[in-house]
Amino acid sequence: MADHDSQVAATKSCLGAKAPAELKAAKLSKTASTAGKTKKSPRRQSAIGPAPTQPAQFVVRFLDNNGKVAIKRVADDFGMSKGQFAETVGLHPEALYKASRTSAPKTQNRVREMLEIVSRVSGWAGGKDQAMAWYRAEPIPAFGGRTAESIVKTGQAGALRDYLDVLATGGFA
Repeated sequence: MADHDSQVAATKSCLGAKAPAELKAAKLSKTASTAGKTKKSPRRQSAIGPAPTQPAQFVVRFLDNNGKVAIKRVADDFGMSKGQFAETVGLHPEALYKASRTSAPKTQNRVREMLEIVSRVSGWAGGKDQAMAWYRAEPIPAFGGRTAESIVKTGQAGALRDYLDVLATGGFA
């Protein structure tokens, strides 16, 4: 149990996530503090378009009560079978069909990486479905024409996240 709690804490701290109750409380306090204000500050935009969806908020949508990514919920949300989803994240289909394997660290990390990357580009792509299409099919010149999907499958999601961060801050591809 302690290992699970530390994994959830590490994920939330890495992604800057808050527990659902904390998110609700933060939203309520923000609403209360801005109740009398009528002027909104303009939304900050990068050189390539609107700021992407916050990865933490996107990933938290798919966490179950134990802090694990609910694989079926993710697959259903993207309109894929578990087998198709396994292929998308570079796992053997059995990793998503066997309950004991869905909570394995490798499975959870791979799915979180995919969700994080899709969430980073969803604002630029026009939504999560378009972001998934980009993730699966768009070649990235900086990575030798490989797709985000192939980059994540080979365990280089960190480099891809860094690249997307550079683009988000106005860097060049």
